Amino acid sequence: MRSISALNENNSGQNVNFDKLPDECPSCHKKVTLNYSQAFLNTKVYDYRALQIIYRCPNENCFNAFIGYYSGSYPNFFFKFVKPYEFIPKEFSEIIKTVSFEFCTIYNQAYDAEQGGLTVVCGAGYRKALEFLIKDYLINKNPGAAEKIRGEFLGNVIKNRVDHPQLKVVAKRATWLGNDESHYERKWQDKDIADLKDLIDLTIRWVEADKLTEKLLQDMPEEK
Repeated sequence: MRSISALNENNSGQNVNFDKLPDECPSCHKKVTLNYSQAFLNTKVYDYRALQIIYRCPNENCFNAFIGYYSGSYPNFFFKFVKPYEFIPKEFSEIIKTVSFEFCTIYNQAYDAEQGGLTVVCGAGYRKALEFLIKDYLINKNPGAAEKIRGEFLGNVIKNRVDHPQLKVVAKRATWLGNDESHYERKWQDKDIADLKDLIDLTIRWVEADKLTEKLLQDMPEEK
C-alpha cells in the first residue's frame, strides 16, 4: 500500500493508504509511471467517490491531467478506474467484420462501458457480442438455417451446430462465463471479465482459422 495526505470534507489533511497507481494514461493510452499531486477524501461514501487522486501524464506529447477513483473505507482504499477516459475501440480483422459486424459493434460498446468503470454491466454486453459472433458465423456457413439459428439458445447452437472441435470447446466455455455475467448467481467464482474476454479472443481466432481454411480449400480444391 502507498500513503498520501488527502483533504477531507473540512479541507483538513488525513493520511490514507491506497493500493496502486494507474499504469496507463486514459488520454494518450501510453504506459506511464505517474506522480500524484493532490488527493480528496469523502468519508460519507464507500463507493468509487471515496478517494480521488489527481494525476498528470508525463508523456511530452500529452501532459493531460486525470483523476484516479478509489473505493473503500478509512484508511485503506482500492483502485477502481480513471476518468476522463478517451475510448479507443478494439480493432477486428476483416474476416470478423465480414462474418459479424454487429459483434464488433456490441463488443466495443461493452469494452467502452468496462473502460468507463461500468464493470457490473459490461459482462452482459460481452455475452451478447459472443452470441452474435457464433450465430452469424453459423448463418454465414449455412444461410438456409438462418431463422432456426437466430431462435435457438446459444448453448444449443454451439452443441448441435458447431462442427469445428476447438471452436466448440472454447465457445462453450465462453458462454459459461458470459452467463455468469448475466445471471443472479455465479457458477465460476474464480473467473472474471478478463477470463471471458480471453475466451472470446480464442473464439475469434478459431473462427478466423476456420474461414481462412475454407477459403484455402476453395482456392486450392485438389492437387494439380
